Amino acid sequence: MDYQFLKVSDDGNGVVTLTISSPATLNALNSTILGELERFVDALDPDTTRVLVITGEGKAFVAGADISEMAHLNEPEGFAFGQAGARVFKKIEDLPFPVIAAVNGFALGGGCELAMACDIRIASAKARFGQPEVGLGIIPGFSGTYRLPKLVGQGIAKELIYTGKMIDADEALRIGLVNRVVAPDELTGAVGELVASILKNAPIAVGFAKACINENYDLDVDESVALENRYFAKCFATDDQKEGMDAFLHKRPAAFKNE
Repeated sequence: MDYQFLKVSDDGNGVVTLTISSPATLNALNSTILGELERFVDALDPDTTRVLVITGEGKAFVAGADISEMAHLNEPEGFAFGQAGARVFKKIEDLPFPVIAAVNGFALGGGCELAMACDIRIASAKARFGQPEVGLGIIPGFSGTYRLPKLVGQGIAKELIYTGKMIDADEALRIGLVNRVVAPDELTGAVGELVASILKNAPIAVGFAKACINENYDLDVDESVALENRYFAKCFATDDQKEGMDAFLHKRPAAFKNE
């Protein structure tokens, strides 16, 4: 599939890397890029994809939504634009395999929201994060007011959103917005090591774990425990469970087949 603003690579072993490529605009999200993102996500094969890595080209991960496009929107058009971004980010969040954000630079506004839709965020020391929308007379529109409090707590989220301030990678790590900060030239290697540590495990179990965590987002304790019990039980219907435990008991490496 051809894209104007996306670069896609597949290593042939289930690892797909998506690079948002509009460096002249710091990869700002416009309607075209959002449409391409949605087509890309819809086309991913869950039977062959084990991990998706998302990054940006140049100095930015994604520096925000395209203000030159948003500046002329009326209320219904703003609603549609927000819906489009929220829809594709939810699709990314709901993919049945891990999604890793390799945050190489600016992740502001829609870029921060895209990173938060991923499962894990590894940041370059050059990365910068923020939700600066209130300075433009708007609020986060791609589910930032939902995901940011979930990650960092309401108090910190409100401070970041109300002030619109930008924070560096170390502060993002301190508040729990990112998982790890590495030197810029170590980002690719660090993400590769993380991917390798995921790939050695049973794909179905990893997928079930993700589904269970995501679906637990807004459940009470009893509902959450019941949901985990159901996914835990489903693992015992897989060949990978039998292989993993047999390998453990016989002190040999497991050979998972995603079955």
